[in-house]
Amino acid sequence: MTTYAYSTLRSTTGSFQTMFDDIDGIVGKNDIGLWGRFMSLFGLASNELILVTYGAVTDIDQRLNSCSSIEDVSTLLLEPTVRPTEDRMRDREGLYVFRTFSVYHKDVEEIAALSKEAWTTFETSEEYNAIPQALFCQNDRSETEGTMLLVTWYDGLNSWQTSRQPPDPAGRNFRRRSQLTLATKAIATRLIV
Repeated sequence: MTTYAYSTLRSTTGSFQTMFDDIDGIVGKNDIGLWGRFMSLFGLASNELILVTYGAVTDIDQRLNSCSSIEDVSTLLLEPTVRPTEDRMRDREGLYVFRTFSVYHKDVEEIAALSKEAWTTFETSEEYNAIPQALFCQNDRSETEGTMLLVTWYDGLNSWQTSRQPPDPAGRNFRRRSQLTLATKAIATRLIV
């Protein structure tokens, strides 16, 4: 199974161009693929961005911390549950919401199954445009509690807001998933293409 790295980077300056150049010098080499770079709409500081990479990423923190344009790196190593089913870069413009879930690791499979079933009606609704891109769990599940990461694409904030009331069975499954979740946090971003 492919390992993914969900990294939050903080730039040493207000400009991201040098940081983009440094990232480009790391990604695409040494079997590290780019899943996406994301700038904040809300939930991150103005000098932060999210970088998602995959492949040989176990030492991505050290590689990124060696860049002079990057002041701080925080990374969580993940693996896909039911999505993504292929390792490739995101290319659809729009809103990407990153939602982390604090969970008991014993519940990961049930949360993934509930999500997969819910998506059959969630992403086919005519009321909004939304496509779940990924549902990851932590690579290391040796502790009792951990983190899952859901990444969902929306065509805009209106769709995100409308999708808070999804049709059943999505709504039922999301309510059950919520019962299995200890805490959640959402960050809204846009893909940097």
